[in-house]
Amino acid sequence: TDVDGVYTTDPRIVKQARKIDKISFEEMLELASLGAKVLQTRSVELAMARGVRLRVLSSFVKDGAPNEGTLVVDEEEIMEKQIVSGVAYSRDDAKVTLLGVESTPGRAARIFTALAEANINVDMIVQSDSREKDAANILFSCKQVDVDRTVAALEALRGEVKFDQIVTDDNVAMVSVVGLGMKSHAGVAGVMFRALAEKGVNIQAISTSEIKISVLVESEYTELAVRALHAAYGLDVAAA
Repeated sequence: TDVDGVYTTDPRIVKQARKIDKISFEEMLELASLGAKVLQTRSVELAMARGVRLRVLSSFVKDGAPNEGTLVVDEEEIMEKQIVSGVAYSRDDAKVTLLGVESTPGRAARIFTALAEANINVDMIVQSDSREKDAANILFSCKQVDVDRTVAALEALRGEVKFDQIVTDDNVAMVSVVGLGMKSHAGVAGVMFRALAEKGVNIQAISTSEIKISVLVESEYTELAVRALHAAYGLDVAAA
């Protein structure tokens, strides 16, 4: 690659970003899929499945000491697990909202089955009550390149699932924090939400896994959100 390792976030956005010496396969998979383009997810998946350690190095630097770059290893090889190892972002996402969806059993299953059949990958999903009686609003995220196909797939469902309107917005970005330490530490989400609130960044949707929290924000706040989270989890201090 053209970088000398995996960093806590994009050094072009956060000058205090530091190179990570060792990271787990699970963390690297999450970071790679969430916007950190250092490694392709498939390469990490194969290495993880075969138990092959990876070392991320720059193609433009001559071979040096064994400790150069970032080592991607099994979780068991990492003694001290950081609560948050890195902050990733992606500007390739879009938000789709179905307004006034009829509240009947199976409606969500039908909607997302149709999207799956159209080979559209959906990430965040939020359902809330509509102003109308017996109706709901369903919000989800997908890739910007899939928006037109998503709208077409949803419009094709109008005969089966009743809804008022489809609203799309590609002026959004996904910002994520990843870390093995989330498994054993409480309050990680609270730190994230408080840090964003203090900077006036509004959260539009939330997605979580065992070692990841992602939020959807307005794209103009991407860099501000990344800097705020990098500092909130002590990653700036670690670089000092």
